[in-house]
Amino acid sequence: MKNFFQKHGFWVIIAALFLTAGLTLGSAVVPNFTAPLTNLVGVIATPFRNGANSFFSWVEGVYDYAFRYEELQQKVADLEQEVAEMREENREAQDALDENERLRELLNLAEKRSDMVFEDATVTGRSTTSWESTLTLNKGSSSGVAVNQCVITETGNLVGVVAEVGTNWCTVVTIIDPDISVGAVVYRTNDSAMLESDLSTMSAGKCMLTYLSSEAQLIAGDEVLTSGETGIYPSGLVIGTVDEVRTDAAGIENYAIITPAVTFSELSEVFIVKEFSAS
Repeated sequence: MKNFFQKHGFWVIIAALFLTAGLTLGSAVVPNFTAPLTNLVGVIATPFRNGANSFFSWVEGVYDYAFRYEELQQKVADLEQEVAEMREENREAQDALDENERLRELLNLAEKRSDMVFEDATVTGRSTTSWESTLTLNKGSSSGVAVNQCVITETGNLVGVVAEVGTNWCTVVTIIDPDISVGAVVYRTNDSAMLESDLSTMSAGKCMLTYLSSEAQLIAGDEVLTSGETGIYPSGLVIGTVDEVRTDAAGIENYAIITPAVTFSELSEVFIVKEFSAS
């Protein structure tokens, strides 16, 4: 069809012009002369008119789709922005709830342990290697911090002890560091022991109870607290729980593996016990 119009398009136009002129002249001379032809033309033209209507409807639909697609894209972008803002608000609300919970815990601790004077501090650094486990805090001698002051969480869990102090910083040896030594007591049985650690327990994130009595009957889950006997740590601070009881290589003494109550990698704020009343 395309080739036909390319070759004969000029003559088709001429024929159409003559046909139009003939129809006009015939309708002027003979009444109703064009009626049959008009009907014929209408029959022939109807499919073309329908096709044209369909084409324009399709074009209108495409335009409408394109317009609505852009509109939907904008709505999606707006919704994504709203979701991002809601998530940010939720995070802020959760942070506020966490802070309120921390302050409530600290208030409870302060009420329960009125014998202690606290200095809040932020963890600014960590050193967990194969030979040490320490934290760096943002408080030092200018805030009354001194060596051998113990460090706890807002729930009264023991973190460690201050080993080095600067003007506005201090280093804390955690309870899984090999340099630690804390007088301890098993809450359920009241057995006294010494909390220590070595390279193997530290690498596992644990510590151990040594100098256990041969009659001690410890079981997994027993809570271990500070005894307060050394004078450095207040009594009753939570150290952790018994994981298992073992016998040393000589088969003579028993010792217990302890899982600390503190997750050191998650600490962000702690409290230095600057003063306390010995029990």
